[in-house]
Amino acid sequence: MKRLFGLVCALCALTAIQARQRQNIDADWRFVLADSAVMSSPDYCDSHWRVLNLPHDWAIEGDFLASHPSGAGGGALPGGIGWYRKHVDISDFSPLTSRFYLEFDGVYMNSTVYVNGQQVGFRPYGYSSFEYDITSYLKTGTNVIAVRVDNSDQPNSRWYSGCGIYRHVWLTRTHPIHVKHWGIHVVTNAKTGQVTVTTDVEGKRCKVRHTIFDANNRQVAQTTSHLSPLSSQFSVLSSHLSLLTSHLSVPSPHRWSCDDPYIYKVRTQLIAGGQVVDEVETTTAFRDFRFDAQTGFWLNGKNMKLNGVCEHHDFGCLGAALHEDALHRKLTKLKAMGVNAVRSSHNPPAPELLNMCDTMGLIVMDESFDMWRRRKTQNDYARFFDEWHERDLTDLVLRDRNHPCILMWSIGNEVLEQWSSAEADTLSLEQANLILNAGHDASTLAKDGEMSVNTLLADHLADIVRRYDTTRPITAGCNEPSPNNHLFKGKAIDVIGFNYHHEWIKDVPKNFPGRPFIMTESVSALQTNGFYRMPSDSIFKAPQEWWLPYTDPTYMCSAYDNMHASWSSTHEQTWDVVKHTPYVGGQFIWTGFDYIGEPTPYSFPARSSYFGIIDLAGQPKDVYYMYQSEWTEKPVLHLFPHWNWLDGQEIDLWCYYNNADEVELFINGKSQGIRTKSLTSHLSPLSSQFSVLNSQFSVLSSQFHVSWRVTFEPGEVKAVARKDGKTVNEQVIRTAGQPDHIQLSIDYAGRELTFVQAVVVDKDGNRCPWAENELFFETDGAEVIATDNGCQTSMERFTAPHRKAFFGRCIAVVRGKGTVRAKAIGLKPAALVISY
Repeated sequence: MKRLFGLVCALCALTAIQARQRQNIDADWRFVLADSAVMSSPDYCDSHWRVLNLPHDWAIEGDFLASHPSGAGGGALPGGIGWYRKHVDISDFSPLTSRFYLEFDGVYMNSTVYVNGQQVGFRPYGYSSFEYDITSYLKTGTNVIAVRVDNSDQPNSRWYSGCGIYRHVWLTRTHPIHVKHWGIHVVTNAKTGQVTVTTDVEGKRCKVRHTIFDANNRQVAQTTSHLSPLSSQFSVLSSHLSLLTSHLSVPSPHRWSCDDPYIYKVRTQLIAGGQVVDEVETTTAFRDFRFDAQTGFWLNGKNMKLNGVCEHHDFGCLGAALHEDALHRKLTKLKAMGVNAVRSSHNPPAPELLNMCDTMGLIVMDESFDMWRRRKTQNDYARFFDEWHERDLTDLVLRDRNHPCILMWSIGNEVLEQWSSAEADTLSLEQANLILNAGHDASTLAKDGEMSVNTLLADHLADIVRRYDTTRPITAGCNEPSPNNHLFKGKAIDVIGFNYHHEWIKDVPKNFPGRPFIMTESVSALQTNGFYRMPSDSIFKAPQEWWLPYTDPTYMCSAYDNMHASWSSTHEQTWDVVKHTPYVGGQFIWTGFDYIGEPTPYSFPARSSYFGIIDLAGQPKDVYYMYQSEWTEKPVLHLFPHWNWLDGQEIDLWCYYNNADEVELFINGKSQGIRTKSLTSHLSPLSSQFSVLNSQFSVLSSQFHVSWRVTFEPGEVKAVARKDGKTVNEQVIRTAGQPDHIQLSIDYAGRELTFVQAVVVDKDGNRCPWAENELFFETDGAEVIATDNGCQTSMERFTAPHRKAFFGRCIAVVRGKGTVRAKAIGLKPAALVISY
């Protein structure tokens, strides 16, 4: 007994100095796209493997091929099996004084982790974050971490997933007494300033001190509690999980909002033997929000619309690999458009997205799954759902519940359990996507008084969420709008969510009395940036019906707001309903950015989507300015399209504007008339085989734009906006001459990456909208890591340092400082210095 007591005292002395150390270990991994059982062995020679830094997506480095099993719906890029290995030196390892944890923010998919040749764990879901306690697998000296990633069973997604360790990896060292992974839960009350902090502690004998700091790092509250031993005075040796709840009060709390995202931080310290043995900081905020069945959404007493977008996780030419600069660029462009909400479609997001939304003032719908038990594609998550759904959903809520930006949870998207019977796994990816929104027979819906297995499953998932967080409502993206949808029949759904079906919205108060409502997914308009299909007053649906093929030799979609998918509507049609219906809390448009995969309405060689308001290269499409004119107070005057056409050709010119009463158009100084927005939409029947709704809107005006049908003549078009008779804004577009040179400019400058825009212009600097020159990029002191042009059918590798101009422009993504040069045959070159 004396000997044991002496060991405990010595251990306490040693552990007092070992506080939490969290280290990013993204650098210097070795990678190979191959598979062998011996690759997990610490003695395996990996010197010939490629050395790279994480996050990494091997699929984005490949060629687009119709033969790839992912199909065009998955981006026509390769899958396969890859291995990653990292050698980690630990010089002072002792399992008695430290615990070691290996954390992955995301691995797609089927990851098996080994440490020193021993299997630590397996995780199939490619979007879950997870952590392993690797203490018992380590040794003093060099340790080998090996990760097998298996994305060979395809298709397993309805969009591009990426392949590999595509998010960050962390190694955490803690004292034996420490806060459990995701073990802090902070709940605030904006009205009273009360803060409740629940702490999961590994170990028993310690003090728990919570300190709250405001945005200026000033201490505003503090409390200290004692965590009492439950079974033994030798608390260091007995690893016991304990739960402690503490209460604090912040006087006159500053509220978080989209315009003023004010953040507080809670510092949690564990104190043992007079020493701080662990310390964790948690972001929090005070905000008061609610969803109301009559008046929609309220934040801090203000009635407002959720002007949201749905976003997949890829970054275009950078693939799925997380780059903070690319993510911040994406959110910055959306915020500038007037977006105030983001839906993580259709899976747990990167932690960095939530961190940025916290501080940028973007509301988040945090979503879990795209499918439950019923498959949408042959090898998707449904095969793992029964075994893994509780763990994956639990981890999502535990990881994310402290983020103030999250104001709702979504337990699923367009799951087939909405219906009694609806199978899609025998269909192609393209057919599966289309049939989801095609409508289903009433016989597949719930009967009166029925509590089906599907309803019980939805309730079960909601119960998991509520087990760990009761401060936010639960929704689901439902493309069955009937109140007899199985998901709507139980207690799962707090906020009714429709995907599309805007024509059903008028019946929501009758079908769902007393229940709040939002459009969880909307619009699905189709656009190619820079391509204009006339006449612009014809609405084109592509395809006409889900079972009909759609072909067009251009493989493009019109950038006027006059083309959409068979299940959806134009931007203006949907915004008209959302804007003017008080009980609609808002919408999440499909999508903010184009993304790789799901190239509706086409198949290969199309390999990325047409749905985005911003194209794959990050260049806004014209409709971006319609939303900016509606959702912001920024002065907007956006005239389009370009002014390079055939002499005598009839051209439709559109203009989005705000803060003005009227817009007058001039061609070479001659007025083409004054236009004002109408108070209501002008829809009338139009007989056309291409018409979506067999309808047309007035060529002169709508609620959201004005337009002119004019005859082209070279020269200059000018739009003049006036308010109270005074000019408040002007825009001029000139006919471009022959391509002369390249212009380079910085589209976005981050900490590591710079997005450089290249434009082919004439001698006077006017963009040449029909230019398709191949542009070649080179650097001094920096590195071109990717290129893109927004074209959905470009077959050039994303990682190639060259790209054809698409309607006269493209981008290059550059890492580091130095000079970027662009050149092309027949054009004068350009250079740009990056010196941030």
